[in-house]
Amino acid sequence: MNDVFGNVHLGYVVIETRKFADWRRFGVDAIGMAMETLDHGTMRFRLDDRECRFLLHYGPAEDATAIGWHIDDHETFDRVLARVVDRGVPVTEGTPDEAAHRGVERLWRFPGPKGLAQEVFTTPVANPNPVKGFVTGEGGLGHIAVTSVQPHKVRGYYNTVFDARLTDYVDETISGVKLKIRFLRVNSRHHSVAVAATGGLKLDPIRTRIQHLNIQVADLDDMTQAYQRVRELGFGMALSVGQHTNDRELSFYARTPSGFEWEVGWNPVAIDESTWEPATYQGISIWGHTPVGQTVLDRLAQFKRAAQSLREQEETVPALSGAGIPDD
Repeated sequence: MNDVFGNVHLGYVVIETRKFADWRRFGVDAIGMAMETLDHGTMRFRLDDRECRFLLHYGPAEDATAIGWHIDDHETFDRVLARVVDRGVPVTEGTPDEAAHRGVERLWRFPGPKGLAQEVFTTPVANPNPVKGFVTGEGGLGHIAVTSVQPHKVRGYYNTVFDARLTDYVDETISGVKLKIRFLRVNSRHHSVAVAATGGLKLDPIRTRIQHLNIQVADLDDMTQAYQRVRELGFGMALSVGQHTNDRELSFYARTPSGFEWEVGWNPVAIDESTWEPATYQGISIWGHTPVGQTVLDRLAQFKRAAQSLREQEETVPALSGAGIPDD
């Protein structure tokens, strides 16, 4: 069987930032993760029994730069790499130091959509002092969300590399802009990648490669306490507490020191592969998720970024995306 679905899990996110002090307060004091400084330009956060879930390098990007995917076994790992290599896409083996920083073995890297490097690894290193209060396991770390002017190619990419399946769609209108969001899964988690695209004129109003990332907490109290800490510590809140229409997750969205959003969620639905059928939902939320603190200047900056995107070419990996997958 060549299908790798179910043997792939979101493992970690790599972030480049100059705001180490702010990230330390955000990650440890607000979100509740454990932090370790590896050297003067590298730190990482833990939220379960893994050595690394978020790796931060010192640099100017203020953005995510790579996504790490845990592959269950060496046979599946080789199958994934063969898909990339056979299509002529370059792969690079991670150095021993890179693997050690990520707390993994057998690390390889290849290009991904929007300039996000994709890293695959086997055998994560366990920490003897696990962090409690977060949900990972079979579903992996959580999910990432990206905006794209070529959503079919992003979906095609993850289908080609990881046999990703479409979970559902959400149609939403924000500030008069129509969006279609595609939710892709690679295991029992409702989605590991969400892809949002504007209808009509193809614009991308988001500066960063990812629009948000998500982590899941074990109890409702964990979520409400994190919400209170984020506000008390003065970090920006992008969206207030609310509940999503499709995965039913209760969550809020904070603004990270690097500018993209960080969703803390609780109790999303799990997928039953024997019965699940994709559907389209109208609106991202059943209730709540009200925008918080967005100023006129913030909106003008988004409009400027959207206009700028018309003159830019979004990075894709054509050999792995093909013509893309049209909507079902």
